Amino acid sequence: MFATRFLNKENFDNYDDYVQNAIPSVPENFNFAYDVVDVIATETPDKVAVLWTNDDGDKKEITFDNLSKMSNAVANFLSARGLRKGDTVLLFLRRRWEYWVLMMAMHKLGVIPIPSTNQLKSKDIKYRLDAANAKAVVVFDDGFVGSEVKDAIGADEKIQYIDCAEISNACDTYPNTMERVPNENTDTMVVYFTSGTTDMPKMVAHNFAYPLGHINTAVFWQRLDDGDIHFTLSESGWAKCSWGKMYGQWLAGATVFVFDFARVFTAHDLLTAIAENHITSFCAPPTAYKMMIHANMSNYDLSALKKADIAGEALNPEVYERFLEKTGVKLHEGFGQTETCVMLFNNQWIEPKPGSMGMPAAGWNVVLLDERGRVVTEAGTVGEICVQVKDAKPLGLFQGYHKNEKQTAAVYRDGYYHTGDVAYRDADGYYWFVGRNDDLIKASGYRVSPFEVESVLIEHPAVREVAVTGIPDPARGQAVKATVVLNKYFQPGDVLVRQLQDYVKSRTAHYKMPRVIEFVDSLPMTISGKIRRALIRTLDSAKESIVDPIKESVIEPIKTKIGLDNKDEEK
Repeated sequence: MFATRFLNKENFDNYDDYVQNAIPSVPENFNFAYDVVDVIATETPDKVAVLWTNDDGDKKEITFDNLSKMSNAVANFLSARGLRKGDTVLLFLRRRWEYWVLMMAMHKLGVIPIPSTNQLKSKDIKYRLDAANAKAVVVFDDGFVGSEVKDAIGADEKIQYIDCAEISNACDTYPNTMERVPNENTDTMVVYFTSGTTDMPKMVAHNFAYPLGHINTAVFWQRLDDGDIHFTLSESGWAKCSWGKMYGQWLAGATVFVFDFARVFTAHDLLTAIAENHITSFCAPPTAYKMMIHANMSNYDLSALKKADIAGEALNPEVYERFLEKTGVKLHEGFGQTETCVMLFNNQWIEPKPGSMGMPAAGWNVVLLDERGRVVTEAGTVGEICVQVKDAKPLGLFQGYHKNEKQTAAVYRDGYYHTGDVAYRDADGYYWFVGRNDDLIKASGYRVSPFEVESVLIEHPAVREVAVTGIPDPARGQAVKATVVLNKYFQPGDVLVRQLQDYVKSRTAHYKMPRVIEFVDSLPMTISGKIRRALIRTLDSAKESIVDPIKESVIEPIKTKIGLDNKDEEK
């Protein structure tokens, strides 16, 4: 695999060997498009980089030779449109094949792409255009986003609107050779917007060394090798696309499979895509695995699938066990953010513990810090996940928030990068996700992890999906609330509320029992499949009184629907 060219050794005996010796070296003036894609195109021109299809049955196979030449042509097209090194361009390309060509073209020019989801509205787009000082927008118009982008641009003639069809045409009409444009490793290569819970979206800037950080992601977490066909579900607008559909996968020698679906996505669509395209490796958030488990998986030939990984939300052990039972494949959980590559994961040298994030990646000095900034050393003690950066930043950690030193300083302080996520480490060295700092529930002096309570409730036969949050309680500070989607044939009511409460009390500490249970038709999710607990908390805060401080009663069970929202980004 190509990745070994950046490592001191090819094979590793154990986890300790990997941690000490699997830190990639970064050549000077490294550029992934020139130094990986173009080199592979020269050495193995017919190797398939992208295997693309959509829900209309269209297919396209892009070899590395195709990718190299088409990206040169598109780079020449962009140059002809006046775009230069350092210019920022927003991309709204869903999962169109042109995205991969365009990204390599922009890397070659040093133009900074800002991948964005097609589900943004004009107000969101206007904010991003202004914040990034964008020079152009490239759009695959699905009937909605084109008008939203045009509304956001308005009369601003400084921002070019480029239709995706122009990129496709440029692949065939512009010269497919070009002179190399020099860059420094510290130059900004790509920017992603990520939403916080208390501030406007931030611009996460990664430099040209960033792709090599994804050797950890693809080679060691996803365990990819030459000949693998890897399928990550994410849309191109999310950083998870960089994690799973480009850099690390090509360094590992794998082909990237892309399913560009425009219609409502079903378990049948997903399972059919995996079966018919002989997918060997799959990565998605827990929502996708839950959807697959509830389908009749025995109707699909999944024999090619040998590796599966999960990220975006903590993994409930029930999902792990059910998927293993149906496929024989163990899910390997990993953890990271838009700001990072994979930094904690269940690696090939350890037995996965269902629900655990695993252990630190090579090059990542991960510690837990308590509320006073002290390193937590005792097993089982909760602390914020932080990365030691006093001596040097690990490869793949972002260089800062683009054009915002204040935001950067807020997370880079006292020699650490602060993730804002909370976890604990067990006696074996495995890390266990507790939640975002904002998600942690503080009830009667106890710190309650939403994930721990969710993991218990999801094992009850009545519960299809659940989100646990904290609600105001005059007596306790906060009380634990469970918002529950029921499986078919179960009806909401007081009897079921008591059954679920007793179920939790019988399996975990009494203070973790949800004192409020609400039944809903659906949970609010991000576009990337994460539960939006912050939205649930916002809705609850609008209610006059949920917990009676005198009489300990639960909310009247209701059946309602919470709408989807797309403001949050994959973490």
